Amino acid sequence: MTQHFPDSTVVDPPTPPDANAAGRLAGGRLRVWDIVFFVVSAAAPLTVVASAAPTTLRLGGIGAAGAILICGIVLILFAVGFTAMSRHVRNTGAFYAYASKGIGKPAGIGTALVTVFAYIALSISFYGFLGFFAALTFTSLFGIDVPWPIWSLAAAGLVAFLGYRKVDVGAKVLAVLLTAEVGILLVLSIGVLLNGGPEPWSAAPFAPEHVLFAPGVAALFVTGFGAYIGFEGTAIYSEEAKDPARTVPIATYVAVGFLAVFYAFTFWVITVAFGVEGVLDLVATDAFTETVFIAGDQYLGAWAATALQVLVVTSFFACLLAFHNASSRYLFSLSREGLLPAPLARTHPTSRAPHVASTAIAALAVVAILIGWATGADPILQLGIWSYGTGVAGLVFAQSVAAISVIGFFARDRRGHGLFRVVIAPVLGAAGLITGFLLIVLNFEFVTGLDPVTNLVLILPTPILFIAGIVWGLAIRRRDPAHYRRLAEPIDAE
Repeated sequence: MTQHFPDSTVVDPPTPPDANAAGRLAGGRLRVWDIVFFVVSAAAPLTVVASAAPTTLRLGGIGAAGAILICGIVLILFAVGFTAMSRHVRNTGAFYAYASKGIGKPAGIGTALVTVFAYIALSISFYGFLGFFAALTFTSLFGIDVPWPIWSLAAAGLVAFLGYRKVDVGAKVLAVLLTAEVGILLVLSIGVLLNGGPEPWSAAPFAPEHVLFAPGVAALFVTGFGAYIGFEGTAIYSEEAKDPARTVPIATYVAVGFLAVFYAFTFWVITVAFGVEGVLDLVATDAFTETVFIAGDQYLGAWAATALQVLVVTSFFACLLAFHNASSRYLFSLSREGLLPAPLARTHPTSRAPHVASTAIAALAVVAILIGWATGADPILQLGIWSYGTGVAGLVFAQSVAAISVIGFFARDRRGHGLFRVVIAPVLGAAGLITGFLLIVLNFEFVTGLDPVTNLVLILPTPILFIAGIVWGLAIRRRDPAHYRRLAEPIDAE
């Protein structure tokens, strides 16, 4: 049954300090599948299967498939309440608006700062990964030896161009790239299953002793939660969605459900391809990063290994575009709230895209790439891993706060929703996310491979920004009560 809510749940946008500078996003443009493409592309399925799966098997053991399935279940439980709240709080700031409504505006500002920082850090990390794999692929396939920063800068230019255009243009690009990377993995999986593998098929990857009670359980769940990073992007596009009360929940369930099944299936197929003992022997060697490429060559032929090399590059580009779009919309939202410089709230007069915020994000990426180039930083071990680890920690923290916010929002009034949807499921989801965040922080070396001091430096921005945001919010409440009251109000896009 369709639920209807009083008009008071949606109000006009708050007037920022420079009203003439603020724009509005184009409403009614994105369909369910458009949003799904953005979110699943942000998760980058091929890069997760090609890089995270072998690494997780190496560090955590055979239970990688089971762990990633459990993480998916936790996030679906969180999504049950998250999507219920999306019916009442419609704002491209997503976590910022949710935390503000659920546990208070100061916490909302703190969550927003953490989320923006995490998204930008993740975007920068993917420029490092893309530059490295693009240079490697073009050298091995075409003999073209171009330094990695050139490829990264070229990607930044293309991402900036697409981010400047209509949001549905980016969605169409992601649809093509995502279909290609998912397609090659499915073809590989079918090839493996038809050939059978060197050992009988085994359910060991899903057995509790290999998942919940494995010696490397921390590594399993660090990678498990990291594989879904960006799924909350469904709410970010609520202002631009067609019928957001229906579109956002469906897109969220489809995205998380697809990722959970797809990841668990493909992780398990890797164990079938080499056998339980065989895959553990392979990932223990220096060739573990080539596990999926080896499987492609072995079961489909050299063409598959080549296709996988190329699609890893396009997968990182799709991931970049998705995180770039999410980052620019967060900057847009916070600027519209009067929390960041007013020009960032401008939208393009024709495309209605947040072009100023998008350009600012691209400029930050270019600066990071140039600094990495000038200092001789390794695109994977430094620019990539350091930024990735920081971004994962920050975003899982923000997800945890959002989960608690859902509980707080419905604590006094369930607003017509059932007990399971707005109480039981959110509590279970919050418990799982908090556990995931603690596992990441306490075992950060599994993400970065760095020493404890450097890991602390990378983790500290998250709590510092959260606390700073709370202090900032309290200061606004004291100095400008009218501005404080306007913060985090739902937006009804045109």
